Amino acid sequence: MAGLNKILLIGNAGSDPEMRYTPNGDAVADFRMAVNRSYNTRDGERREETEWFTVTAWGRLAEQVNQYVVKGRRAYVEGRLRSRAFMGNDGQPRVANEVVAERVLFLDRAGSAAASGSEVSPQSATQGAPQESQSEVEDLPW
Repeated sequence: MAGLNKILLIGNAGSDPEMRYTPNGDAVADFRMAVNRSYNTRDGERREETEWFTVTAWGRLAEQVNQYVVKGRRAYVEGRLRSRAFMGNDGQPRVANEVVAERVLFLDRAGSAAASGSEVSPQSATQGAPQESQSEVEDLPW
């Protein structure tokens, strides 16, 4: 039986993408994403916490992310979680978690806070510019 590794995020880009190419010429773009969670404590105090993720996109999706993602811009990212083990500068073993993007939905227009619904996925990215999504942000199930 096959397993499932799926993660869905809605948040704000915490950095502009860093674009690079592998020796084979494959495009790779990484950016940080902040996802906020608000909740009330038992005492009724309102609290907010922020979780940070590193998002990695490959190929044509990476090029589109590099073009449209800007620090502070709101986005929906769908992908899979990948863990990597490495040795830190202090000689201690470390683990890094990252989201490998399979689909990105841009929730803001560049330079404005209005919802645009521009979407890029590996399938649509091969066809050129982002396509308009059929559902608005308000139609998302959460």
